[in-house]
Amino acid sequence: MSTPSTTDRPGLIEARPVRHPWRWVAIAVIGLLAAMLANMVFTNPAWDWGFVFKAMIQTPVLRGLYIGTLLTTVLAMAVGIVGGVLTAVMRLSDNPILSAVAWVFTWFFRGIPRYVLLFTMGALGVLFQQGLGLGIPFDWKIQQLLGISGSWRFATLDANALFSGLFGAVLGLGLSEAAYMSEIARAGILSVDKGQAEAAEALGMSSGKSMLRIVLPQAMRVIVPPTGNETIAMVKDTSLLIALPLSTELFFQLSAIGSRTYKVFPAAVAASLWYLAITSILMVGQYYLERHFGRGFGQKKPKDKRFARAGGMGGA
Repeated sequence: MSTPSTTDRPGLIEARPVRHPWRWVAIAVIGLLAAMLANMVFTNPAWDWGFVFKAMIQTPVLRGLYIGTLLTTVLAMAVGIVGGVLTAVMRLSDNPILSAVAWVFTWFFRGIPRYVLLFTMGALGVLFQQGLGLGIPFDWKIQQLLGISGSWRFATLDANALFSGLFGAVLGLGLSEAAYMSEIARAGILSVDKGQAEAAEALGMSSGKSMLRIVLPQAMRVIVPPTGNETIAMVKDTSLLIALPLSTELFFQLSAIGSRTYKVFPAAVAASLWYLAITSILMVGQYYLERHFGRGFGQKKPKDKRFARAGGMGGA
């Protein structure tokens, strides 16, 4: 059989890129809408940008930002993360009582809206009309039956002030967050191969130590991304603290300023700008945390230089 000559080869192929005219139509429509939005934002006097930026830096607003928004977010997420991890470990326990208690906790706090939970938290003082006593909770009649004299309580707190303040905000949001973090942590723990814990226990580690040093560090790759989302959601959910009501909070203070000055819309814009700034910073931090805990997973292997120089398997 004769070898084909070079004249039998196909000529130069004049390939043309596929045209996408509707892409340009979409770009034109988006550009027109963006221009209309910019014109409305910068020319409509209802925005009142001077008032917006002035309201953002008022002392009560900044105090509400630091305490009601940032501090509450940090403390509530700390309660939520610690409580969620403990609840997840209890849920995965072989002990049926611990597992059942963890399930009931998750079921209860996931089923109640946060606004309703915070509203209920602010009304808890009705259960402690004589004050919240710290110590052994025996009333006078039970003390008589047990033959106990004197009070076994070393302090009494004002329950109304306690549950309608920062403590109630952190407790309500933290317990609600713990229910969601429980499922996130449980998914992360289950994503780690059981052989890791078995190998650690074979080396003499206790189950608790293997969980802390072997399982949880590997589970962080799965836990971190949704935890970052929950943190961002928590920042926004602090605006619900008006249900307590907690006055030292960003949105509460800006709403009050808007009501006093009859400029409700610019006050809402000021609150939106603060929330956008905080969540943008958190999104950057989440990106670096995900990159840190995701090292070694899903990364492309570097090409072999000798293989690349040879032009692949069929290279000359």
